[in-house]
Amino acid sequence: MNTNQRIVETSAGLAAPRTWSGAQLFVLGNALLGTIGVFVNEARADPLTETWFRCAFGLAGMTAWMVMRGRARHLLPTRMTVAWILAAASLMVFSWSLFFTAIDQLSAGVAIVLCNMHPIWALLLGALCLKESPGKRRMAAAGAAMIGLVLAAGIAEHPTAGIDDQAYWVAVALCLVAGFCMACVTIIARRLIGLPAGVLAWWQCAIGAVTLWVWPAQHGWPEWGEPWAWLAGLGIIHTGLAYTLMYSGMARLKTDRIALFQFVYPAVAIVIDWILLGQRLSGMQLTGVAAIAVAIWFAERAPAHIPEPGGRA
Repeated sequence: MNTNQRIVETSAGLAAPRTWSGAQLFVLGNALLGTIGVFVNEARADPLTETWFRCAFGLAGMTAWMVMRGRARHLLPTRMTVAWILAAASLMVFSWSLFFTAIDQLSAGVAIVLCNMHPIWALLLGALCLKESPGKRRMAAAGAAMIGLVLAAGIAEHPTAGIDDQAYWVAVALCLVAGFCMACVTIIARRLIGLPAGVLAWWQCAIGAVTLWVWPAQHGWPEWGEPWAWLAGLGIIHTGLAYTLMYSGMARLKTDRIALFQFVYPAVAIVIDWILLGQRLSGMQLTGVAAIAVAIWFAERAPAHIPEPGGRA
Protein backbone atom coordinates (compact mmCIF):
# COMPACT_ATOMS: atom_id res chain seq x y z
CA MET A 1 0.00 0.00 0.00
CA ASN A 2 1.31 3.45 -0.92
CA THR A 3 2.23 5.60 2.08
CA ASN A 4 0.04 8.42 0.78
CA GLN A 5 -2.97 6.12 0.84
CA ARG A 6 -2.63 5.10 4.45
CA ILE A 7 -4.90 6.75 6.97
CA VAL A 8 -4.79 8.25 10.39
CA GLU A 9 -8.13 7.61 12.02
CA THR A 10 -9.84 10.11 14.28
CA SER A 11 -12.14 9.53 17.21
CA ALA A 12 -15.24 10.63 15.33
CA GLY A 13 -15.07 7.65 12.99
CA LEU A 14 -13.80 9.90 10.21
CA ALA A 15 -10.60 9.11 8.37
CA ALA A 16 -7.97 11.74 7.74
CA PRO A 17 -5.73 10.85 4.78
CA ARG A 18 -2.11 10.15 5.57
CA THR A 19 -1.31 13.05 3.23
CA TRP A 20 -2.59 15.32 6.00
CA SER A 21 0.48 16.64 7.76
CA GLY A 22 1.01 16.46 11.49
CA ALA A 23 0.72 20.25 11.54
CA GLN A 24 -2.74 20.17 9.93
CA LEU A 25 -4.05 17.53 12.34
CA PHE A 26 -2.61 19.30 15.38
CA VAL A 27 -3.84 22.77 14.37
CA LEU A 28 -7.34 21.42 13.65
CA GLY A 29 -7.48 19.80 17.11
CA ASN A 30 -6.41 23.06 18.76
CA ALA A 31 -8.94 25.05 16.71
CA LEU A 32 -11.72 22.72 17.93
CA LEU A 33 -10.58 23.28 21.53
CA GLY A 34 -10.87 27.01 20.91
CA THR A 35 -14.67 26.68 20.72
CA ILE A 36 -14.91 25.20 24.21
CA GLY A 37 -15.90 28.51 25.84
CA VAL A 38 -19.26 28.53 24.06
CA PHE A 39 -20.12 25.06 25.40
CA VAL A 40 -19.00 25.91 28.95
CA ASN A 41 -21.00 29.15 28.84
CA GLU A 42 -24.17 27.42 27.66
CA ALA A 43 -23.88 24.38 29.96
CA ARG A 44 -23.75 26.57 33.12
CA ALA A 45 -22.45 23.80 35.40
CA ASP A 46 -19.87 23.90 38.20
CA PRO A 47 -16.20 23.18 37.30
CA LEU A 48 -15.89 19.58 38.50
CA THR A 49 -19.26 18.64 37.02
CA GLU A 50 -18.12 20.01 33.67
CA THR A 51 -14.90 18.04 33.96
CA TRP A 52 -16.75 14.81 34.76
CA PHE A 53 -19.18 15.21 31.87
CA ARG A 54 -16.29 16.00 29.55
CA CYS A 55 -14.64 12.74 30.57
CA ALA A 56 -17.80 10.60 30.67
CA PHE A 57 -19.17 11.57 27.26
CA GLY A 58 -15.69 11.47 25.75
CA LEU A 59 -15.24 7.95 27.14
CA ALA A 60 -18.63 6.75 25.82
CA GLY A 61 -18.04 8.15 22.35
CA MET A 62 -14.49 6.90 22.02
CA THR A 63 -15.32 3.43 23.39
CA ALA A 64 -18.14 3.04 20.85
CA TRP A 65 -15.82 4.16 18.04
CA MET A 66 -13.00 1.81 19.11
CA VAL A 67 -15.39 -1.17 19.30
CA MET A 68 -17.00 -0.42 15.92
CA ARG A 69 -13.59 -0.14 14.29
CA GLY A 70 -12.37 -3.36 15.92
CA ARG A 71 -9.63 -1.48 17.77
CA ALA A 72 -10.63 -2.15 21.39
CA ARG A 73 -7.57 -4.39 21.86
CA HIS A 74 -5.31 -1.36 21.44
CA LEU A 75 -6.71 0.14 24.65
CA LEU A 76 -4.85 -2.42 26.77
CA PRO A 77 -1.44 -0.88 27.56
CA THR A 78 1.77 -2.86 27.47
CA ARG A 79 4.22 -3.13 30.36
CA MET A 80 6.37 -0.54 28.60
CA THR A 81 3.57 2.03 28.17
CA VAL A 82 1.21 1.54 31.12
CA ALA A 83 3.02 3.88 33.53
CA TRP A 84 3.36 6.64 30.91
CA ILE A 85 -0.28 6.35 29.82
CA LEU A 86 -1.62 6.51 33.37
CA ALA A 87 0.66 9.43 34.23
CA ALA A 88 -0.37 11.44 31.15
CA ALA A 89 -4.07 10.74 31.63
CA SER A 90 -4.00 11.67 35.32
CA LEU A 91 -2.06 14.87 34.66
CA MET A 92 -4.49 15.98 31.95
CA VAL A 93 -7.59 15.37 34.09
CA PHE A 94 -5.89 17.22 36.96
CA SER A 95 -5.12 20.18 34.68
CA TRP A 96 -8.73 20.34 33.44
CA SER A 97 -10.01 20.42 37.02
CA LEU A 98 -7.54 23.16 38.00
CA PHE A 99 -8.46 25.29 35.00
CA PHE A 100 -12.22 25.04 35.49
CA THR A 101 -11.74 25.85 39.19
CA ALA A 102 -9.43 28.82 38.57
CA ILE A 103 -11.63 30.44 35.94
CA ASP A 104 -14.23 31.15 38.64
CA GLN A 105 -11.74 33.49 40.37
CA LEU A 106 -10.00 35.01 37.33
CA SER A 107 -11.13 36.83 34.25
CA ALA A 108 -11.28 34.50 31.26
CA GLY A 109 -8.44 36.42 29.61
CA VAL A 110 -6.02 36.02 32.52
CA ALA A 111 -6.88 32.32 32.91
CA ILE A 112 -6.33 31.66 29.20
CA VAL A 113 -2.93 33.35 29.23
CA LEU A 114 -1.67 31.65 32.39
CA CYS A 115 -2.81 28.15 31.40
CA ASN A 116 -1.50 28.61 27.89
CA MET A 117 2.01 29.25 29.06
CA HIS A 118 2.37 25.50 28.57
CA PRO A 119 3.95 25.93 25.10
CA ILE A 120 6.85 27.70 26.81
CA TRP A 121 7.03 24.93 29.42
CA ALA A 122 6.93 22.37 26.59
CA LEU A 123 9.89 23.98 24.83
CA LEU A 124 11.94 23.87 28.02
CA LEU A 125 10.92 20.30 28.89
CA GLY A 126 11.55 19.17 25.31
CA ALA A 127 15.10 20.49 25.52
CA LEU A 128 15.67 18.90 28.94
CA CYS A 129 13.90 15.56 28.54
CA LEU A 130 14.00 14.85 24.80
CA LYS A 131 17.23 16.72 23.99
CA GLU A 132 15.40 18.61 21.23
CA SER A 133 16.88 21.99 20.42
CA PRO A 134 14.08 24.41 19.43
CA GLY A 135 16.31 26.77 17.46
CA LYS A 136 16.53 30.54 17.71
CA ARG A 137 13.86 31.20 15.08
CA ARG A 138 11.15 29.19 16.82
CA MET A 139 12.15 30.41 20.28
CA ALA A 140 11.76 34.00 19.04
CA ALA A 141 8.43 33.12 17.41
CA ALA A 142 7.17 31.48 20.62
CA GLY A 143 8.14 34.57 22.62
CA ALA A 144 6.34 36.85 20.14
CA ALA A 145 3.26 34.59 20.22
CA MET A 146 3.26 34.74 24.03
CA ILE A 147 3.32 38.55 23.94
CA GLY A 148 0.53 38.45 21.37
CA LEU A 149 -1.49 36.18 23.65
CA VAL A 150 -1.11 38.59 26.58
CA LEU A 151 -2.33 41.45 24.37
CA ALA A 152 -5.18 39.38 22.87
CA ALA A 153 -6.45 38.37 26.31
CA GLY A 154 -6.78 42.02 27.31
CA ILE A 155 -4.69 41.80 30.48
CA ALA A 156 -2.96 45.12 29.80
CA GLU A 157 -6.31 46.92 29.56
CA HIS A 158 -8.21 45.08 32.28
CA PRO A 159 -5.73 43.87 34.91
CA THR A 160 -7.13 42.61 38.24
CA ALA A 161 -9.56 45.29 39.33
CA GLY A 162 -12.26 44.16 41.73
CA ILE A 163 -10.75 40.73 42.36
CA ASP A 164 -9.99 39.51 45.87
CA ASP A 165 -6.18 39.42 46.24
CA GLN A 166 -5.82 36.07 48.01
CA ALA A 167 -8.32 34.26 45.79
CA TYR A 168 -6.69 35.83 42.74
CA TRP A 169 -3.20 34.58 43.54
CA VAL A 170 -4.47 31.12 44.43
CA ALA A 171 -6.20 30.99 41.04
CA VAL A 172 -3.01 32.21 39.33
CA ALA A 173 -1.08 29.38 40.97
CA LEU A 174 -3.73 26.85 39.86
CA CYS A 175 -3.45 28.04 36.25
CA LEU A 176 0.34 27.87 36.26
CA VAL A 177 0.27 24.33 37.66
CA ALA A 178 -2.40 23.37 35.08
CA GLY A 179 -0.20 24.71 32.29
CA PHE A 180 2.82 22.80 33.55
CA CYS A 181 0.77 19.59 33.72
CA MET A 182 -0.33 20.10 30.11
CA ALA A 183 3.29 20.55 29.06
CA CYS A 184 4.24 17.31 30.82
CA VAL A 185 1.47 15.51 28.90
CA THR A 186 2.89 16.90 25.64
CA ILE A 187 6.32 15.47 26.44
CA ILE A 188 4.86 12.09 27.46
CA ALA A 189 2.81 11.97 24.25
CA ARG A 190 6.02 12.59 22.27
CA ARG A 191 7.59 9.58 24.01
CA LEU A 192 4.59 7.42 23.06
CA ILE A 193 4.89 8.05 19.31
CA GLY A 194 3.88 4.48 18.40
CA LEU A 195 0.63 4.56 20.41
CA PRO A 196 -2.47 4.20 18.15
CA ALA A 197 -4.57 7.34 17.72
CA GLY A 198 -7.19 7.82 20.42
CA VAL A 199 -5.70 5.53 23.08
CA LEU A 200 -4.19 8.29 25.24
CA ALA A 201 -7.35 10.40 25.00
CA TRP A 202 -9.45 7.33 25.93
CA TRP A 203 -7.42 6.81 29.10
CA GLN A 204 -7.72 10.49 30.01
CA CYS A 205 -11.50 10.17 29.79
CA ALA A 206 -11.58 6.84 31.65
CA ILE A 207 -9.57 8.09 34.62
CA GLY A 208 -11.57 11.33 34.83
CA ALA A 209 -14.92 9.52 34.64
CA VAL A 210 -13.96 7.04 37.36
CA THR A 211 -12.41 9.53 39.79
CA LEU A 212 -14.81 12.48 39.48
CA TRP A 213 -18.26 10.86 39.33
CA VAL A 214 -18.74 11.34 43.08
CA TRP A 215 -18.89 15.13 42.70
CA PRO A 216 -22.06 15.47 40.57
CA ALA A 217 -23.59 12.50 42.39
CA GLN A 218 -23.26 14.33 45.73
CA HIS A 219 -23.82 17.92 44.57
CA GLY A 220 -26.61 17.38 42.08
CA TRP A 221 -26.88 16.78 38.36
CA PRO A 222 -27.55 19.53 35.81
CA GLU A 223 -31.12 20.08 34.69
CA TRP A 224 -32.10 17.55 32.05
CA GLY A 225 -32.31 18.85 28.50
CA GLU A 226 -30.22 21.46 26.73
CA PRO A 227 -27.40 21.62 29.35
CA TRP A 228 -26.74 17.91 28.82
CA ALA A 229 -26.36 18.46 25.07
CA TRP A 230 -23.71 21.16 25.64
CA LEU A 231 -21.94 18.95 28.21
CA ALA A 232 -21.99 16.06 25.75
CA GLY A 233 -20.26 18.34 23.25
CA LEU A 234 -17.47 18.96 25.77
CA GLY A 235 -16.79 15.23 25.82
CA ILE A 236 -17.34 14.18 22.22
CA ILE A 237 -15.99 17.24 20.38
CA HIS A 238 -13.54 18.91 22.78
CA THR A 239 -12.08 15.73 24.24
CA GLY A 240 -12.52 12.66 22.06
CA LEU A 241 -12.19 14.28 18.64
CA ALA A 242 -9.91 17.23 19.47
CA TYR A 243 -7.36 15.30 21.52
CA THR A 244 -7.18 12.39 19.08
CA LEU A 245 -6.41 14.84 16.26
CA MET A 246 -3.79 16.54 18.44
CA TYR A 247 -2.09 13.31 19.53
CA SER A 248 -2.08 12.06 15.91
CA GLY A 249 -0.38 15.28 14.89
CA MET A 250 2.10 15.19 17.79
CA ALA A 251 3.47 11.88 16.55
CA ARG A 252 4.75 13.66 13.43
CA LEU A 253 5.96 16.93 14.93
CA LYS A 254 8.98 18.04 16.92
CA THR A 255 8.34 19.66 20.30
CA ASP A 256 9.20 23.18 19.11
CA ARG A 257 6.48 23.08 16.42
CA ILE A 258 4.00 21.54 18.87
CA ALA A 259 4.66 24.35 21.35
CA LEU A 260 4.15 27.04 18.71
CA PHE A 261 0.97 25.55 17.23
CA GLN A 262 -0.58 25.34 20.71
CA PHE A 263 -1.08 29.11 20.56
CA VAL A 264 -3.84 28.43 18.00
CA TYR A 265 -6.15 27.24 20.80
CA PRO A 266 -6.25 30.46 22.86
CA ALA A 267 -6.25 32.64 19.74
CA VAL A 268 -9.32 30.84 18.37
CA ALA A 269 -10.97 30.94 21.83
CA ILE A 270 -10.61 34.72 22.01
CA VAL A 271 -11.95 35.23 18.48
CA ILE A 272 -14.89 32.84 19.12
CA ASP A 273 -15.77 34.78 22.29
CA TRP A 274 -15.76 37.93 20.18
CA ILE A 275 -17.94 36.50 17.39
CA LEU A 276 -20.41 34.31 19.31
CA LEU A 277 -20.44 35.61 22.89
CA GLY A 278 -20.37 39.32 22.14
CA GLN A 279 -16.99 39.95 23.78
CA ARG A 280 -15.93 43.06 21.89
CA LEU A 281 -12.22 43.07 21.04
CA SER A 282 -10.20 46.27 21.31
CA GLY A 283 -7.57 47.32 18.80
CA MET A 284 -4.86 46.04 21.15
CA GLN A 285 -6.53 42.62 21.39
CA LEU A 286 -6.87 42.34 17.62
CA THR A 287 -3.19 43.29 17.35
CA GLY A 288 -2.38 40.43 19.75
CA VAL A 289 -4.32 37.87 17.67
CA ALA A 290 -2.52 39.11 14.55
CA ALA A 291 0.84 38.84 16.35
CA ILE A 292 0.18 35.16 17.13
CA ALA A 293 -0.67 34.45 13.48
CA VAL A 294 2.42 36.30 12.22
CA ALA A 295 4.67 34.51 14.74
CA ILE A 296 3.48 31.08 13.58
CA TRP A 297 3.83 32.11 9.91
CA PHE A 298 7.34 33.42 10.57
CA ALA A 299 8.45 30.17 12.25
CA GLU A 300 6.87 27.93 9.60
CA ARG A 301 8.66 29.62 6.71
CA ALA A 302 12.06 28.64 8.15
CA PRO A 303 14.49 28.09 5.25
CA ALA A 304 16.07 24.91 6.65
CA HIS A 305 12.96 22.72 6.80
CA ILE A 306 13.22 19.37 8.57
CA PRO A 307 10.58 16.74 7.66
CA GLU A 308 8.24 15.60 10.40
CA PRO A 309 9.07 12.27 12.04
CA GLY A 310 6.91 9.50 10.62
CA GLY A 311 5.08 11.65 8.07
CA ARG A 312 5.12 14.47 5.59
CA ALA A 313 6.28 17.99 6.34
